[in-house]
Amino acid sequence: MPTATCSSVGCKEPANLQCPTCVKQDIVENSYFCSQDCFKKSWGVHKAQHKSNKGAKYDPFKTFGYTGPLRPVYPLSPRRQVPDHIEKPDYVETGIPKSEFLPTRSEIRVLSPEEIAGVREASRITREVLEIAGAAVRVGITTDEIDRIVHEATIERNAYPSPLNYNNFPKSCCTSINEVICHGIPDQRELVDGDIINIDISCFYKGYHGDANASFIVGNGSPVAKKLVDTTRECLEKAIAIVKPGVRYRDFGKVIQDHAHKNGFSVVRTYCGHGINQLFHCAPNVPHYANNKAIGILKPGHIFTIEPMINEGVHNDILWPDQWTSTTKDGKLSAQFEHTLLVTETGVEILT
Repeated sequence: MPTATCSSVGCKEPANLQCPTCVKQDIVENSYFCSQDCFKKSWGVHKAQHKSNKGAKYDPFKTFGYTGPLRPVYPLSPRRQVPDHIEKPDYVETGIPKSEFLPTRSEIRVLSPEEIAGVREASRITREVLEIAGAAVRVGITTDEIDRIVHEATIERNAYPSPLNYNNFPKSCCTSINEVICHGIPDQRELVDGDIINIDISCFYKGYHGDANASFIVGNGSPVAKKLVDTTRECLEKAIAIVKPGVRYRDFGKVIQDHAHKNGFSVVRTYCGHGINQLFHCAPNVPHYANNKAIGILKPGHIFTIEPMINEGVHNDILWPDQWTSTTKDGKLSAQFEHTLLVTETGVEILT
């Protein structure tokens, strides 16, 4: 059925062809044409409407089958710059972490005292920045503004925000809201009362990475949101409690899954904890679910993350077309917490 009258000057024919740029910018008025000929004839005048709407907010994936109510709000802000004097990782220009393709990436390394000191300092900075980001959470702030705060706090400490251009990720932190499990891209969406937001911070300082994240409830959360966030935090705490030499990396999953299931929640299987040192991600892999096949036994000098992602509904996930944002398959809530951990002779030191 025709939806409008042709927007071409002097043409009053029924029209059902819409300008694709208008679709992206959510422009309805004067956006329909009866034919390609009318569209081309009117382009010189019509495109001025786009200029007047430059910067207008829009959903870049309008035809995608979202599983929940959250939508990306574009345009994204330009890539933030890092001063020349700050040491940068190998992927800063190309987006490709070449060092993570070396054979040594698959080795679970015992770090030297010097290397441990390097990760400890990067982790200290990471924690500071995470606390600054968490303090900024409020109704009405955009995730892009949180990203700006994170970026500036990081470079003020002469560190590089590890996510920035890592495998071409466009921002300095991850902000994952409600049904987003992880890797949410900061954009123009404003936080609203009741949101869950996870902020994932990683800082690269003098050759070493630190990694941590936390989930926050914006304003007044629902009972299920509060229970989910509390349970996720407890899952991490219970896993950390068993860290010591001799424990298998596969053992954390049962501890986490038992507590999540006891509270009526599920555990994400697609993403896991990881080793971290001069490399952002390396061995070991640390799954968060039971009966996994993780390889390795904890030894003093190992540094790795545990970062359980716990869902209100099913554990399954789907990926948005941006190739980063992972959401729950049923559109229900998700939460996450993460620490960077050092195995000591007698137990564990939480570096973040």
